[in-house]
Amino acid sequence: MLTIEQLNGKWENAKNKVVMADCLEYMKLVPDNSFDLCLCDPPYRDDEENQPTRTMRNISKMEGFGGKLTKEQWREIKRISKNQIVWGANNFTDVIDPFKGFVVWDKKHIPSEFTMSKAEIASLSSGLATTSKVVSQSCDRKNLHPTQKPLELMVWCLENYLLKNWKEDRRPIVFDGFAGSGTTAVACKKCGCDYILIEKEKDYVSICEKRLAQETLF
Repeated sequence: MLTIEQLNGKWENAKNKVVMADCLEYMKLVPDNSFDLCLCDPPYRDDEENQPTRTMRNISKMEGFGGKLTKEQWREIKRISKNQIVWGANNFTDVIDPFKGFVVWDKKHIPSEFTMSKAEIASLSSGLATTSKVVSQSCDRKNLHPTQKPLELMVWCLENYLLKNWKEDRRPIVFDGFAGSGTTAVACKKCGCDYILIEKEKDYVSICEKRLAQETLF
């Protein structure tokens, strides 16, 4: 399990790894525009205002789930990444920049007992698109995190907004400062991208590492 101290002040030592740290602490090590994309799904609420639904409680533990995206974190994300895709953007209108383009995730066949939202949106930075799209993808039935995104959805994001027009003679590198169960990293492995993930909760770091060890495509 990699910690911020083990990086020895070198942000690139975390490439294709998951670091257990506060994302702000890590981002301050990173030079401007080091990442081609930040693809993330930050917590939607602070601890004191967190009111998880019944489905969220049934999926996974809620301890350590709060910590809503802050303005300081957002400034650092914009500084270190050339473009951003932020899931749950409607929850951060007082934090992130106004956006014209966005993705609507239609969760398709939601059972009647499902108590979470039937759709979610992700903001697109202006360098990616100013138009909007709808993608239909069923929820994973066996989630490891209360707000885990389907792997196919995150692959779709990479294919449509990072790789579609990629022309550089190197692998793109993706950042996620709120790793959760590590879906962003698994999607990167499937798509041939490099990644760096940051997660502050030890249990979720272990889940990320286990998932990545099981993913053989790289």
